[in-house]
Amino acid sequence: MEGRNQTHVTEFILLGLSDQGELQSLLFWLFLFLYLVTFTGNLLMILAIITDSRLHTPMYFFLSNLSFSDICFTSTTIPKMLLNIQTQSRAISYKGCLSQMYFFMLFAGIDNLLLTVMAYDRFVAICHPLHYMVIMNPKFCDILLLGSWLLSVLVSLLHDLLILRLSFCTDLEIFHFFCELKQVIQLACSDTFLNDLVMYLSSGLLGVVPLTGILSSYSRIVASILRISSVRGKYKAFSTCGSHLSVVSLFYGTSLGVYFNSAASQNSSTGAIASVMYTVVMPMLNPFIYGLRNRDIKQALRKLFSRETLSACRILCFRIKT
Repeated sequence: MEGRNQTHVTEFILLGLSDQGELQSLLFWLFLFLYLVTFTGNLLMILAIITDSRLHTPMYFFLSNLSFSDICFTSTTIPKMLLNIQTQSRAISYKGCLSQMYFFMLFAGIDNLLLTVMAYDRFVAICHPLHYMVIMNPKFCDILLLGSWLLSVLVSLLHDLLILRLSFCTDLEIFHFFCELKQVIQLACSDTFLNDLVMYLSSGLLGVVPLTGILSSYSRIVASILRISSVRGKYKAFSTCGSHLSVVSLFYGTSLGVYFNSAASQNSSTGAIASVMYTVVMPMLNPFIYGLRNRDIKQALRKLFSRETLSACRILCFRIKT
């Protein structure tokens, strides 16, 4: 098969989740609904944390950044998918594909690292409660956040730069609803050994290492909770990390499920459907998991809504008077 230099590649074709025309309208409204719920839920979480001074703690600082990352994460894929369905076009430009891959990997990496940082935060809160504010001081929290961003930026940029060196064949169809790194690499006609090597190394760096850190943190948390004598004390300690543990379980459970499903299935579109869980559903569920199980978040949301409602009433009354 004759190769073609990447400078001649103008676009890729995203085959999406289904090629059946009657399902396109259903998919459009379904994913529009999921995107709006994700955007609204995470935005409310950010506003509640910013506006309530009681939530200006390390845990909620990282949670607000996780919500911001989730908004950006879904915004890299869903709007383009909706536009393609609406215009009945499956094309994405070469530059658009590179940009989408970069930001997708960037925010996926940040999500992963933030979950690890939040696990460490819960470890310090439960195992070293007397030194919590000393260890998790604002400067250290900023360093952890900045480190997460820098590492994700560098890894994502490295992948994009390695894609630029590839030549692509005439078949540029991607069995996905967004430009997924592995499938783009598989379309190349040139040698992809370096791309594959970096992809597996970065998967270990941003996947295996954070997961190991999370498991290590929670193993110590569980050991510390078991040493608490009272049942009420155990419940209170576990409740402080229950929401985060639920999110971590869902995040890694769905990610591993997609990985093994893609490896076992010969149908590439099956992996695309399965990946909806961690690319769309997980960012949507995060604010509900944290919000519904957290009394402080509920109170902050009530205060936020009451303040907004009062402001709206004042504006309405002023307009009626004038």
